[in-house]
Amino acid sequence: MIELHYFPGNASMTPHMLLEELGVPFTLRHVDRANAAHKSPAYLKLNPNGLIPVLVDGDLVLYETAAIVLHLVDTHPDAGLAPPAGSAERAQIQSWIGYLTSEVHVGGFRPLNRPERYSADEGAHPGIRAQAAEQLHQALAHVDRHLEGRQWLVGERYSIADAYLGVFAGWLPRLGERFADLRNLARAREAFQSRPATQQALAAEGPR
Repeated sequence: MIELHYFPGNASMTPHMLLEELGVPFTLRHVDRANAAHKSPAYLKLNPNGLIPVLVDGDLVLYETAAIVLHLVDTHPDAGLAPPAGSAERAQIQSWIGYLTSEVHVGGFRPLNRPERYSADEGAHPGIRAQAAEQLHQALAHVDRHLEGRQWLVGERYSIADAYLGVFAGWLPRLGERFADLRNLARAREAFQSRPATQQALAAEGPR
């Protein structure tokens, strides 16, 4: 049985939604980050970095969202959520996943939401957030331009790259009007959130 250790509203939504798409049996394990459960000895045995999510698949323990989603599509190829390894489209999907991880998540959302990780000086936090918002907009504008005239990031069908993007696009409304010009991303968000698997994952995770 697959287990996914998650926290609501976290990047763990991507593998959670993907598991729903695949229709495979799995168990959710809520990690109460508010009470520092991600720093507990039991959790640190799974992920010494104390980060969420973690996927347990038999004897395999995986962390890092990008690794988890690639593992899931490779072990469930019939779902058609990624082209075969070695194909040009698969390379493009992995490129987008790398970009979304580094430029959007780590380069933008992380300093925007967690400025204390970049400076212990609280007086520096507004500046960190302002710069992070600018970097995030630039990173997402590149994605928005790519989506002009396209429905999906790669090829002619929904893939794990679109699922990964959909989670981040879903975080944008809370940031206000600054990101309202990214209309193609808004369209991608609506397509992602209309999928039954996404709705099932959101319902299961509850309030965020």
